[in-house]
Amino acid sequence: MSAGALPGGPFFQYRGEELFVEDVRLADLARGHGTPLFVYSRAAMLSALAAYQRGFAGRKARIFYALKANSSLAILQVFARAGCGFDIVSGGELERVLAAGAKGSDIIFSGVGKTRAEMRRALDAGIHCFNVESEAELEVLSEVAAAMGTRAPVSLRVNPDVNPLTHPYISTGLKGNKFGIAHKEALRAYRRAAALPGLRVTGIDCHIGSQITQVSPYLDALDRVLDLVAAIESEGIALAHIDFGGGLGIVYNSEQPPAADVLWQRLLARLDARGYGDRQLMIEPGRSLVGNAGACVTEVLYLKPGEQKNFCIIDAAMNDLPRPAMYEAFHQIVPLRQGAGKPVTYDVVGPVCESGDWIGRDRKLAVQPGELLAVLSAGAYCMSMASNYNTRGRPAEVLVDGAQAHVIREREDAGDQMRKEKLLP
Repeated sequence: MSAGALPGGPFFQYRGEELFVEDVRLADLARGHGTPLFVYSRAAMLSALAAYQRGFAGRKARIFYALKANSSLAILQVFARAGCGFDIVSGGELERVLAAGAKGSDIIFSGVGKTRAEMRRALDAGIHCFNVESEAELEVLSEVAAAMGTRAPVSLRVNPDVNPLTHPYISTGLKGNKFGIAHKEALRAYRRAAALPGLRVTGIDCHIGSQITQVSPYLDALDRVLDLVAAIESEGIALAHIDFGGGLGIVYNSEQPPAADVLWQRLLARLDARGYGDRQLMIEPGRSLVGNAGACVTEVLYLKPGEQKNFCIIDAAMNDLPRPAMYEAFHQIVPLRQGAGKPVTYDVVGPVCESGDWIGRDRKLAVQPGELLAVLSAGAYCMSMASNYNTRGRPAEVLVDGAQAHVIREREDAGDQMRKEKLLP
């Protein structure tokens, strides 16, 4: 990212003193729809996707968007129309994908705790593949599929014990993580999968973590997975595809992740060198497609000076933007209108009654109550993890396409939150 550029540039940038998303002034959206407000750039999403598509040009490859990053229906439509499949981790996500117009054959089902009901629904929908994460799951899935008179297509998620060099909460490929089947147990698990009557082995899967900003963990994991492919196929178990998950990081502050096409040039070169370059490839990016495509617009409510800290209290909170509270994550916070005032160092905090309700620490801002800020890089793991804590309604969402702005989710009110609740007689 060049000096002075914002994450999400050129789709989020200042024109004069005003912050725009594509051709729309963010302040106009805030005035029209209120705050907190999530705003997304369609062009930013498609630009991120295009980098993967360039990287896979001429290859047998399919991109499955991991919708846990952001599962809003209109965003799923954007990716479906661009030719993506979808990686889901729950029955609810299955219903979202189908509601957005995807076919069952566009869907991969991951996750460590699939229920029998979810398995049946996915089989009914004709999904492309189950990414199985334990030997116990193999047994249950085979039983469910056999009872339905079918065979479930499966890929086993292998845990390669590779350090992704990321936050421990979003590391998924180490021995101590709950995900996947241990590398040393994988061959035995494949033998069992091939023998079960309700299963059809189709591939191998690996996903080592999220917000990965270096190439080396990917190369290490790829080598370990390819070693397993050779061992599995030497026993006569064919693997039609290799699924390499997702996890590529984005710019939140000063990170320098490789571009998706550059990353895949390196990985494809390694695949070619080991004789697997013609294999069907599948990947499951999430954050890297939507993270820098979103911002949360918020109003400054109060400025509260203190002996040790100055606080900038905004109307967005940890229920809207959970990443800082959960991961101590950094998001850039910038004014919607650049001013000439003297910056003051603030902790930017929300109204929720928790000391953990902070959005940014030690930020230099020249702001006054009533002015608007944008929390950047908020397209992933913000709205999809938002809650109603303190009976706060989840924000509205707007998708910008050039000079057009489409409301894709209306703001929740208290009535929306209480609709399913019942008072005692």
